[in-house]
Parts: sequence; structure tokens; C-alpha cells
Amino acid sequence: MDMTDHYPGDTLQAEPPGDAPRAILSRVFGFPDFRGLQEQAVGEVMAGRDCLVLMPTGGGKSICYQVPALSRPGTGLVISPLIALMDDQVAALRQVGVNAGALHSELEPEDAARIRADLVAGRLDILYVSPERLLSPGMLDRLSRLTLSVIAIDEAHCISAWGHEFRPEYRALARLPEHFPGVPRIALTATADPRTQADILDALAMPDARVLRASFHRPNLDIAVRPKISEMRQVLDVLGRHAGEAAIVYCGSRNKTERVARSLRERDWPALPFHAGLSPIEKRAALARFRSGEPVVIVATIAFGMGIDRPDVRTVVHLDMPSSPEAYYQQIGRAGRDGEKSETVLLYGGDDIARARHWLDQSSAPEAQKRIMSARLEAMIALTETTGCRTQALLACFGETLATACGHCDNCRNPVASFDGTVDAQKVLSTIYRIGQKFGAVHVASILRGKTSDMAGRWGHDRLSVFGIGKDKPEQFWRGVIRQLIARGIVQVSGEYNALALNEATARPILRGEEKLMLRVDPTDDLRAAGTRSNRAAGGDRAAVSLPPEAEGPFAALRAWRLGEAREQEIPPYVIFHDAVLHDIAVERPATLDALARIKGVGASKLDRYGAAVLQVLAGAD
Repeated sequence: MDMTDHYPGDTLQAEPPGDAPRAILSRVFGFPDFRGLQEQAVGEVMAGRDCLVLMPTGGGKSICYQVPALSRPGTGLVISPLIALMDDQVAALRQVGVNAGALHSELEPEDAARIRADLVAGRLDILYVSPERLLSPGMLDRLSRLTLSVIAIDEAHCISAWGHEFRPEYRALARLPEHFPGVPRIALTATADPRTQADILDALAMPDARVLRASFHRPNLDIAVRPKISEMRQVLDVLGRHAGEAAIVYCGSRNKTERVARSLRERDWPALPFHAGLSPIEKRAALARFRSGEPVVIVATIAFGMGIDRPDVRTVVHLDMPSSPEAYYQQIGRAGRDGEKSETVLLYGGDDIARARHWLDQSSAPEAQKRIMSARLEAMIALTETTGCRTQALLACFGETLATACGHCDNCRNPVASFDGTVDAQKVLSTIYRIGQKFGAVHVASILRGKTSDMAGRWGHDRLSVFGIGKDKPEQFWRGVIRQLIARGIVQVSGEYNALALNEATARPILRGEEKLMLRVDPTDDLRAAGTRSNRAAGGDRAAVSLPPEAEGPFAALRAWRLGEAREQEIPPYVIFHDAVLHDIAVERPATLDALARIKGVGASKLDRYGAAVLQVLAGAD
């Protein structure tokens, strides 16, 4: 990877060591004040104390360690799991005049040599490394001879065996105090339930660390969960509301990512697959297009996304069941990092639930860990079937109580009706039993509806008393009842053909009429009822919606200028200025550098580097 533009030779240290954190925040990053828990986190590190910061995606976690790294003497060390994340962070820091670097396997030799030279000479403000690189022969010894200002462990859930993206190399980070005594450590993550939080502190040997928890509530995220009816049509329905915008579609397997991406491309969507089976060149090409600001649709497994910094992803769609609420929250959190309204949709069916349980059963993990994994999967399944506020249910998984319903999930906007499904459940259970507990949901539904078929005739199912007992209801109704019975563990799925069988302990009371069963009424319309309708023309710019008419032209001109500048430097456009900054510039229309400097997000380095060009763009937009 050519990193020349990431490490311009004329970059100097942004501030001399010892400057007050608030001064660093203002002059370097262009922000007048800290947000949320940032000031508390910075204060802990400045005092030389360890802390764990739990802050949702887009909450500004990086400021918590970048400001202390520039305020305390020495070089800040950031341990980060992904090359793409490191490169984005480094590019953004170089834009504000911070001499930052990342050591990883994709660096050109001359770039790596320059970073090492800056590090040894004490010229490097912040160094990013992966845990594997940090623990490579000689690296710890080399760093131990230097002065470190802070050690940050980003994406700290990776250290936990209970986390959803476990990296075993992270466990060795408990030895850091032996090599760097007295250097404060700050661990940060956007997703950790109470068990994971405790494991992070234990694995890092940080028993006395201050734990700072921000609310995990993301009011800008529209959360919807829908039964699968016609998967591709439902995906197209969601994407159609976000034409011209970035999107991520998550799939459970590599083959499915390829198939869905191909199907979208056949329908003229700019879709790219991303999974661990791609070659390094293919993955870099997909990431480059995504980071460039193109309105692409990334169809991916969970190999894509952790630490992705792109702020303007407008929708995240899941086509398969995530393994836990943590994994689900991490993945939907990649939408709307800029705080703008964004849509998330999970599509699921009984087969997804059965498949997830089957994979867990086949896991070689120790029994204790499998029990924890099972509890988390069941919490995820319960989240899909809940009739209450989904946000409240999701936050409860992280130990957070939301006092009132969120108002921005599908169940809040369209309250779910329930009905006494005892008789319908009895019909399904009786049918499963009478056909021998070795056929799938499609066949069970067809028997209930009295549909003749070769299979029904061959097995004599068309002569059973249950044949046609549910013909008064559509197939989708019966598929929904079956799905809910699977979700509740009343019906089990097994074998190559997903055969349905009764869980006798839970099915018997229902068949005997000893237990009443309330079921949710599945929606019969498409996803339009679940999502937020876009009030802009397809392909238009979402950020322009909130602009006054007189600012639309300047905003478009600023974005076009930014794109050209980013392409010239080979960096993502958002590391130059986020859309929110361009929005404020277009609205305020500063005519002087002093006025431009007062815009939030325009620090001293960016003012010096881009100020004249921005004023010229504004003048030309009149």
C-alpha cells in the first residue's frame, strides 16, 4: 500500500507535550468542548490511572486517548485489530497535523523504516499496532526503551473469550504493565455486556480501573426486525430507500455474500462481496471503494466492519441471525456514525433460528462457554420475537434500562398485536406428529392448507385427518406460527432437510390444552411499514435535506472539492472534513479564515491546509 500521502514529510507534532487537554481539543481537533464521558476519560488517563470506556459507535472514543497522548510526554501506543481501522485513524490524525503512524504487514518497506526512525527519535506522537505486531520478536523491547504517554487498547471486546470477535492474541496484553510500568492504560469498546466487561478487566489485569459507561442508546438508528417473506425483494425494498447512499448487507456465509452481491449487480446495484475467503487484493479493492465515499453496497460476512470509520453508512441489513445481541449491536452500529437518521433491518426465519442453534450444538467450545453462547443466542432470538420496544430489549442485554419506549423501532411505530394461538399451535404440532416428525416447514404448511402434491400422495399425508385443517389461513400465517414455535423451543429442527420434531416437554401441555399460547401477529405487508421513508429523491444527498435552500449549492460544491482533494491524496473524503462540518460551513458561509476557524471541526492544521481553498469554493458558489 502506498502510504506516502498518509505521512507527508512536513507534518510536525501538533502541540508540545504538556499542553492542557482542552487546548489540544480546540486547536488540534477544532472542538470547543468535550462530549459525554470524554472529559472524564481524559482526566483518568492524565492522572495516570487505568480506565475502561464503554461508549457507542460514533460517540467519540478516539478522543479519549488521542488527547492524552498529545498532552502527556512521550508517544501514545494504540493497539488496534484491523489494518483498515489503523489506516483511517492515521490518515485522520495526519490531517490535523499529528505525526501518527501505523506498523502493519501492508506497509511499504520505506514507509515502515520512516515510522521506526520517527519512533526511535521521539518524533512520533501516536503509534498504531496490531496485537500480533506488538508481540512480535523485539517489538516490546524496542518500545520499552522509549517514553510512552498512554497505552490504548481499542475494540477491547476482542480480549474477552465471551466477546463476539475474540482475538486470542489480545490475552497476552495483560503483560503490558511488566514492560511499561506506570504508563496508564485505557481500554475502549462499543459493545460489551456485563460479563464481557468483567472479563476485559480480568484479562488486562486492570482490577482497579475506573469503568466509564455511556448510554448505548443510539436515537438516530431506526431498528426493524421482519420475518423473511421474499428475501431479495425485501432487501431491494430497503436499499431502494437509500439509493445513492452507502449500505452494508450482512450474510451468514461466504457463498451467500457472493450470491446476494451478484444478484444485486444484476439489478444494477453497485454491490461488492467481502469475506475472509477473498484474496488480499480483492479485499483491499473493496475496502478502497468503500472508504472512497462511493455509494456502494457491501455484502459481507462479519469479516467486514469492525472499526470501520465511514460515517455516512445509511442502512445495515441482516439476512441471517447474528449470534448474540452484542454482535448485532456492533454490526448495526456501523450505520449512522455521523448521527444522521439511518435504517437497520434484520430479516429472519425459522430456518435461521434452527441453523444458529445447530451450529452452536456442533461447536467444539467447552461446555461452560457453550452455555454462555447459548444464552446469548436465545437472547437474540427473543429480541426478534419481542412485541415490546426493541431498543429497550436490546439495551437490557447490556445492563441498561431505558425508562420509556424509544419511538424509533418498528414495534414502537407500529405496535404489534398478539392473539391466542393455542388452537393454531395445536394444529401445527398435531400435523408434525402425524407425518412422522421428519418433514420441513414447507411441507407441514402445505398439509395444513390441504395442498395436494406428489410428496403428500406418496406418503399418504393427503389421507390424514390433519390434511386441510388450516386451509382457512394463508401459507405465510402457518410459516409464522411454525417460526414462533421454533423460536420458543416448542418445535425442534434437525437433519439435512430441517425436519420438524416436537420438544415433548414443552409441546405436550399445549397439545393437551393445559397451557395457553399467545403469538404475535406477523406483518403481511412489505418492509415499507417498518422503515423510515426517505424524503429525498432517489440518488440525492441525504445531508442536503436539512439544509436551507441557499446552502444547498455551497454544500454540493464543498463536497465536490473534498472528493477531488481526497482522490489526490488517496485518503477517504471523511478524514478531510465530515459532512457535518461541510454542512455548517455551507450554512454559516464564513468569509474569512478567522470566521472559518470558529466552525466546529476545523482545527489549526486543517485551517492552514484547506482554509484558503474552502473560502475560494464558497466564493465560487455565490
